[in-house]
Amino acid sequence: MSRLSVKLPGLELKNPIMPASGTFGFGDVGAAQKFNLNTLGALVIKTTTPEARDGNPNPKIAVLDNGVINAVGLQNPGIAAVISEKLPALKKDYPDLPVLGSVGGSTVADYVEVAKKLSDSNLVAALELNISCPNVHEGGMAFGTDPQTAAELTKQVKAVSKVPVYVKLSPNVTDVVAIAKAVEAAGADGLTMINTLMGMSLNLKTRKSVLGNLTGGFSGHSIKPIAIRMIYQVSHAVDIPIIGVGGIKSAKDIIEMYLAGASAVQVGTAHFYDPLICPHLVAELPKVMDELGIESIEKLIQEVREARDNEA
Repeated sequence: MSRLSVKLPGLELKNPIMPASGTFGFGDVGAAQKFNLNTLGALVIKTTTPEARDGNPNPKIAVLDNGVINAVGLQNPGIAAVISEKLPALKKDYPDLPVLGSVGGSTVADYVEVAKKLSDSNLVAALELNISCPNVHEGGMAFGTDPQTAAELTKQVKAVSKVPVYVKLSPNVTDVVAIAKAVEAAGADGLTMINTLMGMSLNLKTRKSVLGNLTGGFSGHSIKPIAIRMIYQVSHAVDIPIIGVGGIKSAKDIIEMYLAGASAVQVGTAHFYDPLICPHLVAELPKVMDELGIESIEKLIQEVREARDNEA
């Protein structure tokens, strides 16, 4: 094992870095063509729903001074096309790259259908339940803001999935710890946190929202302190691994995520400013580890866990 490698349920990562869901599509968007994806620890595909979706009205994305606000609205070709076209193409080009299937829907039955089909396809190593998307009018975040609802959905997906299930948590809640504990008790193998924060931005000339959907999910470096706080709180309350996401743009940010309690990381918004951010982070991480006297990522996870246990 190299000093960057990490072992998580269903995922053997050569390094802890993966693009967040939606960033690289299904490995078929422009950003994903700029480098060899084998450089990555893993790839999370775009959230998939039972039927094809066009998403929200344009404009769907606005780059602001302090981050990005998006209301794409789970635009995707539907589960049938993902399994018959998108994933086989990705697997053909990158047979050894661990892939996480991101699962969405409007109802519990939708999530169960997509999860079962992705799991049965043998084309994904794990699932990520997107119960935290703030940009869809039904489903999405509605499943992630109530502990009981989130637990029930997790339980039903776990019942049909042959691969480990990670649940992506919303920051748009009063008590994220209660939701994390509920999905852990329902059988979640891991967590991804945090998704975007519900936001809005207005155009001063038109006096209207910069997005066709009015509101959207705000992301970028500005949300990192919120992600760090939530990961820290949740890591003290659960025993399942956390994939940290929210505001990462440097290797030092990755180490901070680990110190908060993460076991791997996802990168999203930073791609707007540097399309090669993932390979750059993979190259930068060992140097920062040397500076900080960190022997390996696995050792760092162990040290953080031991320090947490000693606090208790």
